Amino acid sequence: MAEAVERLSAIPNLTVSQNVALSRYTRFGLGGPAAALAEASTPEAFVAAIELARASGLPWTIVGGGTNLIVSDRGFPGLVLRLTAAAISADGSRVRADAGASLQDLVDFTIGAGLAGLETMTGIPGSVGAAVYGNAGAYGRSISQSASRVRFFDGAAIREFDNAECEFAYRESVFKRRKECVIFSVELSLQPADHAELRQRADEILRVRNQKYPPTMKCAGSIFKNLLLDDLPEAVAGQVPPAVVREGKVPAAYFLDQVGAKGTQRGDIHVADYHANLIYNAGAGAADDLVSLVDDLKARVRRKFGLELEEEVQYVGF
Repeated sequence: MAEAVERLSAIPNLTVSQNVALSRYTRFGLGGPAAALAEASTPEAFVAAIELARASGLPWTIVGGGTNLIVSDRGFPGLVLRLTAAAISADGSRVRADAGASLQDLVDFTIGAGLAGLETMTGIPGSVGAAVYGNAGAYGRSISQSASRVRFFDGAAIREFDNAECEFAYRESVFKRRKECVIFSVELSLQPADHAELRQRADEILRVRNQKYPPTMKCAGSIFKNLLLDDLPEAVAGQVPPAVVREGKVPAAYFLDQVGAKGTQRGDIHVADYHANLIYNAGAGAADDLVSLVDDLKARVRRKFGLELEEEVQYVGF
């Protein structure tokens, strides 16, 4: 490891640290140490670090803003990579954002520029790259509706995909299925709109979101994906009250409510007593307890409804 770290340190625009607590990089505040953490300010430095890790036989993984991330209590025994490039710029109604920029900064930039399309995503934590990766969205809008081109590393070369090639779906993209891909930037096509109206809409959404997910809460927001009504077995769909369905989706919280999820806990890991799809670290939680609780909730829903809930979070070090 010492030799690999020395070689990594020689890469321009790459900052390398050893034995870094990954709990500092996750919203859950969980995770043991990374043997090495490398932060790249350019795509070229990022690719060079990956290539060096491969050549050294060093295990490596990638993290973004750490919002939808559960890191093992044991940490990660190799190299953890982060892209810190965070530039955002506009050319008319077209906006380009680096993957390392925060999604909130991008939302605020577009509102300030009088460009509509992202304002409903205000308050969603995490990076732009992660938002594209998981096709983040809220209130009937997803980033896929605005993304026109994505620049990324496919494991061999830096390439670009147009919207169709990204294969976006509900909380999905081709990048989520192809783990070798690393998103570097996105170009978005937005629509001119009144700045004040966009700000008012965003502020109202943020007020509601902060009531549900307080900014200081150590959580990932909703832990499970909602389910598409049309994809549910007929017998299950028939049990869902029409008032529960939103934009063709059934909230995972509905099924979790039916199995008594609210208030469940493992150590300092709790399910909120007011929202069955919100799990948070109440203080000194452990990742093992979080994983155990997630598995228990999935098993409860599986037994009662025959459904397999799918997490929005990603796992590192397990």
